[in-house]
Amino acid sequence: MDYKKMVTMDAGGFVLLSDYVPGIIQEIRYFSTYNFVGERINGYEEPCAICTREAARAMQSAANEMQVKGYRMKIFDAYRPANAVRHFVMWGIEDLDLRMKPFFYPELEKQELFKKGYIASKSSHSRGSTIDLTLLDMRTGKEVDMGSPFDLFSPVSHPDYRGITQEQYENRMLLQSVMVRNGFVPIDCEWWHFTLADEPYPDTYFEFPVSSGYLKH
Repeated sequence: MDYKKMVTMDAGGFVLLSDYVPGIIQEIRYFSTYNFVGERINGYEEPCAICTREAARAMQSAANEMQVKGYRMKIFDAYRPANAVRHFVMWGIEDLDLRMKPFFYPELEKQELFKKGYIASKSSHSRGSTIDLTLLDMRTGKEVDMGSPFDLFSPVSHPDYRGITQEQYENRMLLQSVMVRNGFVPIDCEWWHFTLADEPYPDTYFEFPVSSGYLKH
């Protein structure tokens, strides 16, 4: 199948996640400069989490369950335009800038990020039903300690990594169990990454910008 034919600008099935989960905290890293590239990523015009309506409904259910347990959700990324993924790929191939290496991939060379699967040339995020998130403890107002930060490309970030404390591991399993129970599927190399199992657009990649204004058109 021709990948180019699977890419569309149609945002008709997408919503603002905050409309479904008003209590979420949004720290959209690819809108900021604090990410593994070190600059705002193409396609991120606003720091808001956008996803498919189906993923938003599932997140609403997961967030309600988390709230009962004393946690709020903090979102790092949701829908990611296809041109943002191309930005990652070109950075990996051509850009010699290594300024963010100490923070996000201290043990790896840039080219290894693709070989080891930390960065893909086509991302499930571009299909609109993948969410990157962590938890915030409502008692302390602080992020839950997951044993590694978001986007640390290292075996330490694998959900089943046991070289962390028991509490950190249990925190990861709490997040994973609630997300799975509400219809999401984890991956084996990032504790923060979940994709809706029954995603509505499994073969379509979207390219409209991350912008609340775009959804109104």
